[in-house]
Amino acid sequence: MSLQISEENLATYDDSNKTTLVVVRQYDEEKDKVAVEELEGQCDFGQRGQPSLFTDLMGDPISRIRNLPLHVMLVAECGEDGEIVGIIRGCIKTVTRGNKGSTPCPVYVKIAYILGLRVSSQHRRLGIATKLVEKIEEWSKTNGAKYAYMATDSNNEASIKLFTSKCNYAKFRAPSVLVQPVHAHYKPIGSDIAIVRVSPQLSESFYRRIFASSEFFPRDIDDILDNKLNLGTFMAVPKKTLLNWDPKSGSFPSTFAILSVWNTKEVYKLQVRGISSLKYAACLGSRVLDSWMPWLRVPSIPNIFKTFGFYLLYGIHMEGKYGPRLMKSLCAFAHNMGRKDGECRLLVSEVGLDDPVREAIPRWNKFSWGDLWCMKKLDVSECHEDDDWVESQASSSSAIFVDPRDF
Repeated sequence: MSLQISEENLATYDDSNKTTLVVVRQYDEEKDKVAVEELEGQCDFGQRGQPSLFTDLMGDPISRIRNLPLHVMLVAECGEDGEIVGIIRGCIKTVTRGNKGSTPCPVYVKIAYILGLRVSSQHRRLGIATKLVEKIEEWSKTNGAKYAYMATDSNNEASIKLFTSKCNYAKFRAPSVLVQPVHAHYKPIGSDIAIVRVSPQLSESFYRRIFASSEFFPRDIDDILDNKLNLGTFMAVPKKTLLNWDPKSGSFPSTFAILSVWNTKEVYKLQVRGISSLKYAACLGSRVLDSWMPWLRVPSIPNIFKTFGFYLLYGIHMEGKYGPRLMKSLCAFAHNMGRKDGECRLLVSEVGLDDPVREAIPRWNKFSWGDLWCMKKLDVSECHEDDDWVESQASSSSAIFVDPRDF
């Protein structure tokens, strides 16, 4: 569902001693699609002189927000020709904000997620990005959101400065994005470990109990688990546990690990650009060796220099004595799923910095990075000082649930 938003003249700037009017309005697919795709193509992610990451939305500029029921995309156009010089996307959902006090029940709040902010290189430092953020916040407030947040690479100083200095967002949480390449070789799973596929209905029940006190757990988790992009929820347990535990009973075994797999490659694809010929040859050599001699288990680098997809691992949790080993086995299982998919080159997960599961998830540090989530309370008139989520400290017992639709 996409709501209408009225046009508004939001910014002017000087261009050769001439004032040009900038208008922010809702995206019109028939009118704006080509121009938006061209703008997206200009905005690779990366530092100057370094390899960059290109995002291919596969002909659907709103693909990254389409799976959320309430969403909008805004464009900024300038001049008499209506050139598209900026875009921003936003969506609204209801999530948990962590338990308040000793209450055992989850506390839900309506929140907006802001993503996909782009401004053409010729029109930056003119206030357009700030106005796009202000307009998406206005839309969010109109549709009942109490808070808004965004996520960016912790090294993206320009984005962080925009949101914290100009738009009054606060640095809120700093989760880790963990990336594991999908190799050509098969990853073995211990013979004493069983991988059980969990039905969407049972997964929902498990997740609502596991993440009741977490932050950002979506109320509509059932819609996520039923989505065609969800490839399944899987639980790893010791095989001997199956003698005394029935997955359909709804109870938890004494030790287990659980995660779900989301197929992001049907939403968008990525491509690494700007790598040197020498590095490309070294990566190619590692893949060839891994393909020819899989028994060596060479830690090869997949072909990420052509458009590729990845699987997102989410709903990640472990308990009990053997939790870490079971989680590693689950990640190996997901790796082998990706290995069978010709377009899946990476496994990606995002977890809280202090979440114990972080140390059990395999990753390559050179591919992984620190994320930064910034948040703002949209309606300060309703806020009591002791009830402001933005000001709350992250609890060591409160996990962050990463919604795969946000990624």
